[in-house]
This record gives sequence, structure tokens and C-alpha cells, in this order.
Amino acid sequence: MDLDIIKEKAAEYLGFEENDFFRSELTEVLENGTAEELSDRFYTELSFGTGGLRGIIGGGYNRMNPYTVRKATQGLSDYIKKNVSGGSVVIAYDSRNYSDLFAREAALNLCANKIKVWLFTSLRPTPELSYAVRELGATAGIVVTASHNPPEYNGYKVYWSDGGQITPPHDAGIIEMVKNVRTPEKAMTELEAIRSGLLVYIDKEIDDKYVSMVKKYFLNPALVKEKGKNLKVVYTPLHGTGTMLVERILGELGIEVLTVPEQREPDGNFPTVDYPNPEEASAMRMALELGKKHGANLVLGTDPDADRLGIAVPDENGEFVLVTGNQLGCLLGDYIFSELQKQGKMPDKPVLVKTIVTTELQRLIGNSYGAEVVDVLTGFKYIGEKMKEFESTGQNYVFGGEESYGYLVETEVRDKDAVSAAVLTAEMALVNMNRGMSLIDHLNDIYKRFGYFEEILISKTFKGQSGLEKIGGLMTRLRENSPESIGGSRVAIIRDFGRGVEKEIPSGNESRIELPSSNVLQFVLDDKTIITARPSGTEPKIKFYASCRAEKGTDHASSVADVKGRLNRITEDVERLCT
Repeated sequence: MDLDIIKEKAAEYLGFEENDFFRSELTEVLENGTAEELSDRFYTELSFGTGGLRGIIGGGYNRMNPYTVRKATQGLSDYIKKNVSGGSVVIAYDSRNYSDLFAREAALNLCANKIKVWLFTSLRPTPELSYAVRELGATAGIVVTASHNPPEYNGYKVYWSDGGQITPPHDAGIIEMVKNVRTPEKAMTELEAIRSGLLVYIDKEIDDKYVSMVKKYFLNPALVKEKGKNLKVVYTPLHGTGTMLVERILGELGIEVLTVPEQREPDGNFPTVDYPNPEEASAMRMALELGKKHGANLVLGTDPDADRLGIAVPDENGEFVLVTGNQLGCLLGDYIFSELQKQGKMPDKPVLVKTIVTTELQRLIGNSYGAEVVDVLTGFKYIGEKMKEFESTGQNYVFGGEESYGYLVETEVRDKDAVSAAVLTAEMALVNMNRGMSLIDHLNDIYKRFGYFEEILISKTFKGQSGLEKIGGLMTRLRENSPESIGGSRVAIIRDFGRGVEKEIPSGNESRIELPSSNVLQFVLDDKTIITARPSGTEPKIKFYASCRAEKGTDHASSVADVKGRLNRITEDVERLCT
């Protein structure tokens, strides 16, 4: 983009932006920054997508700042006013830099549009926002978070009245409204908003109800009350929002919780980790060290907005082993279904919901308990959408999850919930311990019953405008010149979720995929391995998910060696495809 045009856009933005910090931050770049840095802030606008906003914090149209937040909120306000009489919105925010500022900007814009706002007085987990939307009967919800992204990012997610992230038709309608906004309504002052009754602060009254709800989902409360003190738990919130609720619930149940002191307090710079993501071994390092030092039975870690949960457990030598998202989903699913069956509490038409990139082992587990297993596209909003659908079909949601460390054990929330998942994982660990088993023993028992499964994720990052073009070109190449084999095994089925077609190879027979269109390709190999290619919707990445399996009855050590060998060969082929 021509530098003069960029400078014109920068001047225009400075005319819209009212916040002194973000004005001065961009002014500094104009005076001392490079043309490349300035171009990156204005070559495009930070787009409001189906999940909301996410981007680097800073001045400019392609950044997260008060102006882009007000613009997005104005579009949401316009959509609510067009479709709802007397609308209302709940707003929460996490520990990221400027989250409180962005939440307040959104609140005062909504109030200026005569829409009532409930705003949490301080940071809260994303799942509590989902719960509050339903509990308060709000039209919509906003949570200011960039989940597990690096510290330079922030974001803005929108929820609808069912407590789930926006899905059709609301997502497209809000996106269209946001596109048409240039100058948001001038925000009310906080004092005006409070005096008019349009701004109401909330905290303890929602916390207490949420905590009571989570406790209802314990499956062995008597055992926890009697023996909870025997379970030692180390926990890290990774400088995020989880501390208050995770410590509170486990503590009230008598379970000893030792929180990593260096990571306990909220800090948007996340000073002790490269990425505040419990999927990353490096992020869990301090918790593992503390767990080993104190002889913990379980290590828990949540991301900044406490919707993702990672865990680790000691092996027979006392060394902590990280459990993958797929593995924990299998453990939780098996525990929940087995306890409901044992206690005679299994509902009619039980359902387990998983995403298309989540391990097929969960299907085998759910089916073994008589449950239907439903696949949805990647993204927890699709699980929430299914839960809403079940309300009219008579099906009963029991458990849902995705491979990226997201789980939901309750129906009062419609997004992944690391708080309730952490609490139930602690109960599961205690129940296993009472039986003389560890969670590793439990996992090996699952493999014995269904066969050994292992999954890997290969992420390739391509930054900037050229990176997006490269990702698009790679997906086109995979569609038009699909590989005949991957990792030494023949491709037997190709699923193109963009076209909604499943094609058998070599017959060419095609059938419809009954899911919404999505830019995803899936290759099923002769040996039942599944490889999925999916561009990220929130980061400049393309992700390849691979899941391999060995048939049950095979020697465990041989199964592990065979599966790891196949995954290594797949990794080599994917690396070649991306060059």
C-alpha cells in the first residue's frame, strides 16, 4: 500500500480514537517506525468474524484498541436494536492488558445506545460469562479476551441469549452491521450510565450461583467430602482468571490446593511463560516442579480466561506426565458415563459431542455406554449450538469436548469450562486413587478396552499478508492435487468440508457431509488414520491434526511403537507439503 495512503488512514484513525495512550502510541510509530510496521496497521481492518475480534494491541485499524472495540460494539448495538425490544448485555473480561478498558468502552457504547449492561466489577472466567448470560436472561454477552494467545494480543467474543458464541443467523447479521459502522455513538459517561440504570455492576451474586451450579455436577460428593483432604493438587492459573473460582470450589470441598505463587496473580504480560497456554509443556513447567517438590497427585493449569484445562499426573517413578487434550477428554467422558451408569442416573438418549478433529476413541467410549456421539466442526460454539438443538429433540447432552483442551460437563454453560472440568478432574483422580489406581492406570485401561490411540498437531505459521496468501494456496493445492498417500499409507477417503462432500478413493463415489461449510480437508487412510488440514480462524497458522490407532488386543508396547512410527512418517510428509 502506498505510504501516503497509509498516512491518510492513520490521520483518519487519530481523528476517531479518543484514548490518549493509543493516539500517542500510533503517533510514535508515525514518527519513528518503519513503513512496514505502519503498513501492517492499516493494510486491512481488524475484521469482526464469526467469533468476534482478535488482534495485536495498538493504534490503527488492524489493531485492538478502544476505537475498534467501540466500532464492533456499535454494530452489535445496531443488531440488537433491530431485532430485540429492550435488549441487554453482560460483559466480562480477563487479565490481558487493557481488557478492563476495552470492557468499559463496550459497556458505555451499549449504554449510549440505550441497551442495559451488566458489567463484572473485576476479571472473570469466560465460562462464568456464558453462565451469567443465561442466568440474567440477557440478549447477548461480551467477553474481552484473547484466550491463550501471546501477551501482545487481545480480543472480543460475542455470545447470544442461549449463552453460546454467536452462530447463524446472528453471526452474519452482526458482522454486516459492524461493517457498516464508521463513527460509533458517543459513549455515555459512567456516572450517567449508572444513574440512568443502564449500567449495573455485578460480582458475588453471580459467583455464588455459578459455584453452586458447578458443585451439582460432582458424581461422588460423599467420597470427596470424606477423603478430599488426601488429594494433593498443584494449580496454576497462568496469571489469568481461574484462581478465585478454582481455589474456592476445591477448597470448600476439602481438597488441598497449592497454587504456583509466581503465577497466581493476574498479569497481562504473562512474565513467567512464553505462551499462557496449558497445552504447552513450557507453560506448565513451574507447576510440574512444584508438584514434584510437594508430592502432588495432580497438577492443573488453566489459560488466562479459564476455558482451557491442562493436567499432569505422576508416573510410577514420581515423574510428572502431561496428559493431552484428547486423553483428558477420554478420561472425563469415560468417568462421567461409567458413574452415571453405575449409579442408575444415565439419562434417556444420552449424547457425547466432539469435534471432527477430536480423537475417534471418544466415539468408541460413548457408544460403549449406549450414547450417541455427534460430530461438529472445530470450535466450541458448534457444541453449544448442538446443546440448544437437543432442547427440542429430547436428546440429553452428557459431555462434550475438543482436542484443544476444552471440555464442558454442565448444561448451564454453553462454552468450554476449565473451572468445572478442573473440579471434576480432581474428583476423578480421587476416585481412582481410592480404587488403588492412578489416572495413567485409568487411561491404560481405556486403551486395553478400545485399542491404543495417539494424536499430534502440526502447526505451520505464515505471518502477514503474504502468509495468508500462502495458506490459501496450500489449501487450494491440497484440494486440486490431493496426495495419493500420506506417511506410507494410501488415502482411502477425502472429506472436503468446504464443498460438503466425502469422496471415496479410487471409486470416486461421493456423499454429502451434513455439516456447515468450512475450509477444512480431511484424509482418511487405509489404516484408519485421520489427517485434517485446517487454517486457524484466529492466528496466521494452518494446522494439521493426525490421529493414529492400533487395534485392541495388540501388545501395548508394540502398539505404541507402531503408532509413533506412523505419526513420524506423517509429520515428514506434512513438512514437505508445506515447503
